[in-house]
Amino acid sequence: MSDETIAVYPGTFDPVTNGHMDIISRSARLVDRLVIAVAVNIGKGPLFSLDERVEMVEAEIAGMGNSSSERITAVPFDSLLMEFATEQNANMIIRGLRAVSDFEYEFQMAGMNSRLNRDVETVFLMASERQQFIASKFVKEIGMLGGDIGHFVSPAVRDRMLAKIAEVNAAKS
Repeated sequence: MSDETIAVYPGTFDPVTNGHMDIISRSARLVDRLVIAVAVNIGKGPLFSLDERVEMVEAEIAGMGNSSSERITAVPFDSLLMEFATEQNANMIIRGLRAVSDFEYEFQMAGMNSRLNRDVETVFLMASERQQFIASKFVKEIGMLGGDIGHFVSPAVRDRMLAKIAEVNAAKS
């Protein structure tokens, strides 16, 4: 492992929300390099393809407009998280917590990951107060039902979601 602090922030990012971007920007201040690991995760029934999700994350990172965005990359993955972390030379996993209810699951996962690779630490970041309630599945549901998702995602992600929802609805017709 290098002397750099390299962190992996895994997720489905379907879509990438303001909550995700909050964790990304705050994580970037803590590490030398941040890898956003965009999971295949077919089990969650993603609205967007893996390539589309990676593109959206990359666009949001580029839109951060600060020097930390140069140290952040988005990479797709479909393996065990700890295998992916090893491939990236990571020594840290970042996990965002929205509420206390997230903690039990995340705590169990951190324990399992530690058994797989003791050299990689899991760090939990609480979501900022304004972002705590945002969940991608709720954003998708609100969008599919015609609600305003502008408070939860960037304008670019909102536009992509509206186009994707129209595409999905047209295919159903």
